[in-house]
Amino acid sequence: MKAVILAAGEGKRMHPLTFTRPKVMLPIANKPIMEHLLVQMKEAGISDFIFVVGYHGETIREHFGDGHKWGVRTEYVTQRKQLGTAHAVKLVERLVGDRFILANGDIVAAISDIEKVMASKCITMSLVEAEDTRDLGVVEIDGDKVVGIYEKVEKPPSNLANTGIYLLTGDIFPAIDKTRESRRGEYELTDSLEMLIKEGQDLSWVKIDSWLDVSYPWDLLEANEALMTKVNAVNQGEVEENVVLKGTVAIGAGTVVRSNSYIVGPVVIGENCEIGPNCYIRPSTAIGDNCHVGGAVEVKNSIVMRNSKLPHHNYVGDSVIGEGCNFGAGTKIANLRLDHANITVADINTGRRKLGAIVGGGVQTGINASINVGSTIGDHSFIGPGAIANGVILPNSRIL
Repeated sequence: MKAVILAAGEGKRMHPLTFTRPKVMLPIANKPIMEHLLVQMKEAGISDFIFVVGYHGETIREHFGDGHKWGVRTEYVTQRKQLGTAHAVKLVERLVGDRFILANGDIVAAISDIEKVMASKCITMSLVEAEDTRDLGVVEIDGDKVVGIYEKVEKPPSNLANTGIYLLTGDIFPAIDKTRESRRGEYELTDSLEMLIKEGQDLSWVKIDSWLDVSYPWDLLEANEALMTKVNAVNQGEVEENVVLKGTVAIGAGTVVRSNSYIVGPVVIGENCEIGPNCYIRPSTAIGDNCHVGGAVEVKNSIVMRNSKLPHHNYVGDSVIGEGCNFGAGTKIANLRLDHANITVADINTGRRKLGAIVGGGVQTGINASINVGSTIGDHSFIGPGAIANGVILPNSRIL
């Protein structure tokens, strides 16, 4: 059985983190979202993958190559214009057999749940109970059959959300051929499935137990916390004297952790990093390759992507820092409102009481710059010495 992973979309709700990469390549626990999915599927017994790529597809091709590193085989199909999920599935018609797994590339599921879907005989959707279905497709069931599919409706008929993992058969392709363009200007796979239901074909479902859906930048933090619990302690670098390592800490090759650094796991540190001296790294922090976390710096529950530097007297909490950023001495990110209310970003309630900043790639800050709670800073922006950054800041901005 082959697995088709949909990875052509940009992920606009993930701005500013997706200006230069597809959403599926955003890192969680120092690995792209889609790599976590591939590894779980491989452990479930799948060894042949077809990636449907589009937006910045070269980053996916470069990372996964022919799949040899993971012991799998990979093929690539390019969706040159993102015309919807049904259109993407149609592109692989000649490459798949009569039964295949389909998954959105921006989710993570457990091995056991993938095995449940694989065991199905007919077209099958995987569902999860969700407290909040506002941004999710909802499914109505009758016994073991799906009888209705609803996309982001105000009064959903159930709390069973579509997770984006399917078992499909060849019956899907005639339905796709008859699928019309949706109001969004796309050809939706759920419309094709609805057509099969109306034609009297059986559409089955399975309930899954573990599912991570990453829709907004702050969702990366929750996903990172969840996956960091599975990290194994390893030290492939150099740890100097008087360093304290508590809990599970993974240190990559070529990384040096200098004296008097205090690290409380779970923490993942990539390759060729310089950590310390005299820094404090707190739980659920992932630091990418070639990063610098220097003296009197504290990082907590954050994702710091590769090639970024937090060198002197910085505080970063509950934040996502893009690639190639450089923070001036004394730059601080606030992560808690004074009234302790939930933090909103661009009028969206994040549901989080603690959230720092979402910082795009190549951002630079001057000394003693301050970044307010819930700020998003676009790529290659400059926050000057002593300046205060607040709200939504567009790419290439200058805050002085």
